[in-house]
Parts: sequence; C-alpha cells; structure tokens
Amino acid sequence: MPESFLFATWAGGGAVPPVLSVARALRERGHDVRVLADSSLHEEVAAAGAEPIAWTTAPQGDAGDPAKDVIKDFEARTPLGAFARLRDRIVCGPAADYARDTLAELRARPADVLVAEHMLLGAITAGEAAGIPVASLVTTLYPFPTPGAPPPGPGLAPAEGALGRLRDRVVTALILKPWEKGRPALNAARVASGLPPVDSVAGAFDRVDRLLVLSPRALDYPGRRFPDHLRHVGPRLDDPAWAGELELPAGDAPLVLVGLSSSFMNQRALLERIAEALGTLPVRGLLTTGPAVDPATVRAPGNVLVTAAAPHSVALRHAAVTVTHAGHGTAVKSLAAGVPLVCVPLGRDQAEVARHVEVAGAGVTVKRSASSPVIAQAVARVLGEPSYRREARRLAAEIAAETATDRAVAELEALATRATARG
Repeated sequence: MPESFLFATWAGGGAVPPVLSVARALRERGHDVRVLADSSLHEEVAAAGAEPIAWTTAPQGDAGDPAKDVIKDFEARTPLGAFARLRDRIVCGPAADYARDTLAELRARPADVLVAEHMLLGAITAGEAAGIPVASLVTTLYPFPTPGAPPPGPGLAPAEGALGRLRDRVVTALILKPWEKGRPALNAARVASGLPPVDSVAGAFDRVDRLLVLSPRALDYPGRRFPDHLRHVGPRLDDPAWAGELELPAGDAPLVLVGLSSSFMNQRALLERIAEALGTLPVRGLLTTGPAVDPATVRAPGNVLVTAAAPHSVALRHAAVTVTHAGHGTAVKSLAAGVPLVCVPLGRDQAEVARHVEVAGAGVTVKRSASSPVIAQAVARVLGEPSYRREARRLAAEIAAETATDRAVAELEALATRATARG
C-alpha cells in the first residue's frame, strides 16, 4: 500500500544527494513523497520525483554560493568556530522555525512518517510533537561518541592502553560540552511545540524511532557499539542531479579523479596545487570543481581536464586513484568502486572520514596546506603500492553486499506500516 512520507532537509552540500536518493527510491516504489527544503534545492527535489515544499520561516541557503551559504563555516578561524556556526545557524538556533514550518505542513497534509536529515533537530521536534514515527538520516559516519571507538570529529586514531582510554574520555567531554550552548534555543522550540525540555542537546538526536546511517558499516571500527535504534543501511551511491555527462581526458595513462567539496570551502588554491601536482606525474587528471568554484578560474597543466561536474560513479570505473577532501560521498563512492584515495581534509567531518580510510588501509592523508610536490608524492605512493587498491577492493566487496538490497527503504516502509496498523 502506498504510504506518505514527509522529508526535511537543508542546503547542506554533500548531505543532500543521499537524502534525495532515499526520497527517490520511495517515490519509485509508489509512495507519496514530499520534501521540505531550501528553495535552492527544489530542482533537485523535483528531479528525484518528489514534491518540493518551501520552508516558510526556517533559513534559506545555497551551499554552492558563498554569499548565500547559511553557515559560512569557511569564514570561521577555528574548528570550534565552524562547529558553533552549524549549531547556531542550523541545528539549535533556528530550531523553533524548522519546527513551526514542519508542524504546519504536517497539519495541512498529514504524513505517515517524518524523515529528517539528522542535523535538523527542529524538524525532529515537530515529528515528536505530531506523534508520528520519525527517522533521521545520518549521511556520514555516525558523529557522536560511542563505546568501542575514539570520539568522532578530530580524526583520532583508535586508543591504545590506559593513556589512550583517558584521552578518549577527556576528548568526549570536550566534544559534547559545546553542544549545550544551543540547549536554550532547542528547548524554546520544544516548549513552543508542546513538548518538555531536554537536559542534553546530544541526547535530543536520539529522540527518533530510527536512526539510519547512510554509511558502510565496513568503514567504521569493528568494535564500535551503537544505540539500539541505530541501523547501518548502507551508502547511497547516486550522483547528484547536476553531475552532467562524463568527458574523460585524452590518453591511456592512469586516471586520477579529483573532487573537493560541492560547497564553498575556499578550495580554489588547493585545486590548483593538486592540478600542478598531477602535471608532474605520468597520469591523466579529471578535476571536477563542483558548483562552488568556476572551472575557468582553475589553472591546470595539459594532462588535467578541469570541468564543473562529472558523474563520479561513472568516472570511477576508469580511475586508478581519487584525490578528495574526504567528504563522505566522494570517499565512499570511490571505495565502492575499489578506488583508493589521497585525502586532503578541509574541515567538517572530513578528518574523521580520512582517518577511517587510513585505518582501513585504503588511502593516505595529506594536510590541506600541502605543497604540490607533497601531493604528487602521495598520489605516486597510492598508485605504486598495490596494498591500497587491494584494501579498497576489499571494502568495495563489503559495500556491494551491504547495498544489495535497499535497507533504508525497508526500514522506512516498516515504520510506515506500523504507523498505519496503529490507526
């Protein structure tokens, strides 16, 4: 039986394609799917076959345009400053606006299940207030501390011995404490929605029926233990609607795919250093700038083709290595294709993703300040050492098994069926 799903998402760069991939899959199975989203995403929502619904009072942004980016974390001078922008401008600060808009839509047109991108605590609050099942979609590695793994965020190596365990306890406290500055705004949204306040912002992320992690379980640490309501449902490997057609650089030398953030992170100079590095190697480079950088502004040698976009899932069939900021989407697509990585984290969750790639043996990491010779050396190392491709192919086999069935859709349909059965 067709069910009704209301999605809630925001212009969060790489978080958008996997959320819309789930929406598309539900729509293809005949369900009614609406998506509350920033106006800048409405074409992508429609391309996924879902009905776009505009936020009314919640923030409107465009991650591909630095002037319209809501968070503008690229302006922050420290990682804590970047985090504070996310907390205050998306997660907690406008929670009452997100809750108000979501509740208004649910009252106008009820849904069987609310599906929210996990950072939208305001939308999650609305689902709780409406009394319907709520699922949140985590579009990267699970980003909160759990037993059996180092606290996520800084890209720490797994702890060893008593000193390492002490480090993890201290860092966990440091990671969780800044969230609490957003608690007054979050609780104001909850009270306005007719709900009691919470005593922890981090705990509010767990106030859902299902927490669906769109990331390979194989990429996370084997001993890590997760909450009972969390499910690893596998990554979404679709390309975004704006990816366009594939054009490969001429020749038969090994192909290096380059892709940094689809949102603006001051990456143009780094793109040029990567292009310069590839110019010193016997390779072909396909460098995709994404919506945030004009390809005409990136200088590149003759063996590097610079383009605004390309379907990475197709390009990776030809690639020998990927150079990336370690955004979750690009990293996981590369691993799913058995392609090892050179990671150059720029911020956000990227140091964590890069660390997991390194621990898995499927790539190396260099600093964002790395010179062209250092980048070239890293690319040559990954190309020349067979173990990196071997481990990437091992992960590819595990990801293929994980994505053989659509676990995300199955979980959401089960929630909807239970809601319908309850009447």
